[in-house]
Amino acid sequence: MKFEDRIEEILKEVPDVESVSAEVTPDALTAEEMIAQANELIKINNNDKNITIKLPMTLAGLEACRYLTKKGVKTNVTLIFTVNQALLAARAGATYVSPFLGRLDDISEDGVLLVAKIAELFRIHNLEAQIIAASVRHPDHVTRVAMAGAHIATIPFSVIEQLTKHPLTEQGMEKFAADWKKAVQ
Repeated sequence: MKFEDRIEEILKEVPDVESVSAEVTPDALTAEEMIAQANELIKINNNDKNITIKLPMTLAGLEACRYLTKKGVKTNVTLIFTVNQALLAARAGATYVSPFLGRLDDISEDGVLLVAKIAELFRIHNLEAQIIAASVRHPDHVTRVAMAGAHIATIPFSVIEQLTKHPLTEQGMEKFAADWKKAVQ
């Protein structure tokens, strides 16, 4: 199945979704190549604007971001690792910026602190770009990036499962089940 077919399949499955992300491929190195790919991706949904184009944090990615934003296309500048990168992306008109906190944590830098700094900078300068905390590794990341000001987080299903669990919840459910059983007897 081609990448474009997968995007079309997703759009059919969730027609009311606000946006589906589609990333330009690594072989698109210039702004022109990224824009050409973005235009093809947008055509998948009859030029409807509910496709968000993911662009890399490069000079070419920023140029493509500015162009696409002016055309009314949602963009996500991804692979953000510094406050300055987030600032450049927001100033280029990115709808979303994606700092990769887990990858920073992997090299002994505080990824959550980066999210907090980006959120503060956006607040100070009244920038509209939303922060998507990417590369979330565990439940504590979820809590901390939400508290730090992230608007969205990309969370692996295994972490979502962990978020739903707590020993007191399980104990409470067992107690309720036992009480219910007694009540109906």
